[in-house]
Parts: sequence; structure tokens; C-alpha cells
Amino acid sequence: MKFGSADHPGSIDFFLPQDHPGTAEVLEKTGSSEPPEIYVGCAKWNRKDLKNFYPKGTGDELEYYGSQFNAVEMNATFYRNFSEDQINDWYQKVPEGFRFFPKVNQRVSHFKWLNDVEKARDDFLDSVVHFREKLGTVFLQLRSKFAPKFFDRVVRFVEEWPEGIPLAAEFRHTDWFNDPSVAEDLYQLLEENNVANVIVDTAGRRDLLHMRLTNNETFVRYVGANHPTDFTRLEEWVQRLQRWTDQGLDNIHFFVHQNDEQRSPELAAHLIKNLNAELGSNLKVPNWLDGGQKDLF
Repeated sequence: MKFGSADHPGSIDFFLPQDHPGTAEVLEKTGSSEPPEIYVGCAKWNRKDLKNFYPKGTGDELEYYGSQFNAVEMNATFYRNFSEDQINDWYQKVPEGFRFFPKVNQRVSHFKWLNDVEKARDDFLDSVVHFREKLGTVFLQLRSKFAPKFFDRVVRFVEEWPEGIPLAAEFRHTDWFNDPSVAEDLYQLLEENNVANVIVDTAGRRDLLHMRLTNNETFVRYVGANHPTDFTRLEEWVQRLQRWTDQGLDNIHFFVHQNDEQRSPELAAHLIKNLNAELGSNLKVPNWLDGGQKDLF
């Protein structure tokens, strides 16, 4: 994931911003005292990208990936819609409790800019619904140039999204967050329609790190910088997630990327260890073949 990469990550202030006041309000209205459901994964299960993750002799990559993680962020669906047979094949290879979090197809978000997208949206949905109960939150990612002047398209898309399929949305134009009146209108729309506000934590775009939840779901797309700070950044995220859990957060969906993806499983394992220690969860800690941070950078 090259979005927001930086040449000198060691010089960046990676501290998480303070919460938006609306986050505590949302959690107070929607939260419970139950332990949160936590899904952590990478963006893909491809052996070519996740080097040193698969043991020698691994036959099926997804089957092994599903034995180590309980979720995957599916960027593949951004590029094409898959057949029912292909979705069923993937469905069969992962255990009960596993979740796929597919990205909305680019025909909807990038080619048509949310304009006249009914057929493209339905073609995408007709594919991913075959994940059945293993379908996690679907996420919409909009272009960096998709500005608030297109707000009416967002309204129409969100209000016409079918019930029963969780949706999250990622906005990359800074005016969605920097203009207070625009931001409040957006947050209200997402809250009223139970849409999660995707949080992107990446080195080169700290201006997009809004810390505003709009429903009882934290959907984080974390991008490591292939730098020692990747680990401390994740540890700070655990502390923030613990605070939100204390405030009533019920759903944590956290996906680990890197500009060079091969070490993403190791970062995810570090995150999971800390979540288990701080939140009392019992997630499986993925195996890592050469195990250890010492040779990571």
C-alpha cells in the first residue's frame, strides 16, 4: 500500500490525535459492557507479498492464512468481481469465525465517482454476498480528489445501500475533515445510516487521521513505514482501542499494511499480542518463521 508513504518516517510525529468529542458520544449511545469482537488481518494472503510467512511445503495459501488470522481485507474485489464458484471456494477454505472485508469495486468509486452506480454496485454485491456469514464489513474507498462538492452522491449511495450488509467509508480529500460544517454533515449522515468512518493511519497523510467514530465499529487501515516506529505506533493504537472499549466499543476491525508488505504478518502478530495482553482477548498469535524484530529493518 503506497498511499501516504514517506521518505523519512523517523522524522514524523506519529502520536495519535485526541479523540473527536463525537466519538465518546457515539460509543455511549451504542456501546455495551461486553468484550469487543476483534478481527485483525492483512490486506492479502498472496505468498509473493507475504514472504517468510508460509512454511515450506504449504499447499494452499488461503487455507494456511485462515489458520493464522481471523480476517483479511480484500483489495482484490476493488479490481474485479468474482464468480459465485470462486467465492464459495474461498469460503470453504477458511474456518468458522473467519471474516472477509472486501473493498467496493473501482467501477463504483473510481470510474463512476458514485454517479449512476446502481448496476455496478449491484454487480459487486451479487458477488460478495456469497461469503454469507463470513462477510465482514464492506468498505468504500473514494479518490483523493473526491471532494465535498460531491456530497449529494455520498448521501444517495449511503441511503440506498442495502440493509444487512455492514458498510464503512474512507474519505481521502482533506476538506471532508478540515471544514467543520462539512465534517459535521458527513458525520451525521454516517451516524444516521450506521456507516463506519474508516480511519487511515499512514506516514505521509497525518491530515487524514480524524479519530471520529460514527457507529460502534473501529475500522482501521494501518500502514507501517518499514521503520522501527511501526511497532510503537501499534502499541499506542492498543491503548486507544482499550480506551474506546472502556467507553463501550464492541467491534474492532484492524488491518495491517506496509509499503513493503512482506512483514505485515509480523506487525499484525505484534498487535495481536498486545491486544491479548491489554484487552484480555484470546486471539491466535500468527506464526512468523524468522520470528523477531531484530532483523526487520
